[in-house]
Amino acid sequence: MKGRTIALDHLTQQGEQVEAAALIVDGVLQDLLIDSDHPRPGTIYRGVAERPMKGQGGMFLRTPDGSAFLRQVKGLAPGQPILVQVTGFAEPGKAIPVTTRILFKSRYAIVTPGAPGLNVSRQIKDDDLRDQLLEIAHEVMTGEDGLILRSACDGADPDDIAEDIAAMAQLCAQVMADTSGEAETLVEGDSPHALAWRDWEKADLDAGPGSFDRHSVHDMIETLQSPDVPLSGGGSMRIEPTRALVAVDVNTGADSSPAAGLKANAAALKELPRQLRLRGLGGQVIVDPAPMPKKDRRALEQVLRAALKADATETILAGWTQLGLMEIQRKRDRVPLTEVLR
Repeated sequence: MKGRTIALDHLTQQGEQVEAAALIVDGVLQDLLIDSDHPRPGTIYRGVAERPMKGQGGMFLRTPDGSAFLRQVKGLAPGQPILVQVTGFAEPGKAIPVTTRILFKSRYAIVTPGAPGLNVSRQIKDDDLRDQLLEIAHEVMTGEDGLILRSACDGADPDDIAEDIAAMAQLCAQVMADTSGEAETLVEGDSPHALAWRDWEKADLDAGPGSFDRHSVHDMIETLQSPDVPLSGGGSMRIEPTRALVAVDVNTGADSSPAAGLKANAAALKELPRQLRLRGLGGQVIVDPAPMPKKDRRALEQVLRAALKADATETILAGWTQLGLMEIQRKRDRVPLTEVLR
């Protein structure tokens, strides 16, 4: 099946129906969002400072959903309320990660309180359209807050864009003024269906009941529950999450040619961001590549960086260990699929 399709449906988890969204491109599952009982990224709290963590430059906060951890705090005293936003999912037994750099994000606009400036996505190249969007932004934005107009504005109705900007600006003003009181949830993070509408652009929408069956999403999810991933060229990789890290082992398969290791490793790193995204895996990722000459490492790094350009999750290539393992650091912005599907 050619083209881009967004399927919105529900999955049954522990006897309850939870929202789920799938992005399918040319018949291949490219992204998958499943709701969980964790606080959603984007949730905004009025937290209350509890105790600092000496030596780490951070502070534990009290929130309605449990303890949160805020890094790089200055001048924050225990008992003081502060507005924070959830940035990702916490590992089991750890505090919710939050930041004071709050963003109000919708399909067309991102309002940035405390960071003035009106900007248009670099993906919009048409100068006339950029000028038109800036005119809309100047008409709607009246305060000191900043604004980023997203690439989804390309081809959108100007009235819809103006309405979206106004809604985000109003929400920003209301929330940022609500600074006093006990710990409280001020804004819930977006659900999978809302995130799909917000972030997945230019795709056919199938939101009717049974959309996952029509597009074989259940079968694709079942495939993701296996640690083994077949690769083009006959190789494979095995992805195994542990409590400390995600281990990735690359194998050449039956190929015994001199370039077998390089081909298998390149295929694995090209596929790795998609697999980590679909499986909800982050943190420390260690890749054990198939045997290859050390001189080929730079070529593999270029393959990985090219693959990461299409991936929205913040990912850093840390380098190579003395044993020849590739180290990757990836933001934990999703709950692992194995935990969601329990």
